[in-house]
Amino acid sequence: MYAPRVFVSMIGALTVFAVVTYVLNGSFTSTLIQTAICAILIQIGYFLAVVFLIWRKARGRGKKKAEVLQSANDDKPGSNTRHLNRPGHFNR
Repeated sequence: MYAPRVFVSMIGALTVFAVVTYVLNGSFTSTLIQTAICAILIQIGYFLAVVFLIWRKARGRGKKKAEVLQSANDDKPGSNTRHLNRPGHFNR
């Protein structure tokens, strides 16, 4: 999600929202309040989308790391010590 594109799109959507709200209500004050609420909701949605993308990327890295560790343990012939090779365990 490219931030400048999101902000330009947000401004365009808020402009259309404000015009439609003013046409329907005819009140400038009500239009400003409703547009501000809409802007806050859009920002919350953008923030949650970025958090979700970061969470999904971190989760994917964790799965990939676990697969690499599992395949490394499976490649050892006669290795029955897989439980010792868990992350955080030191084999010295």
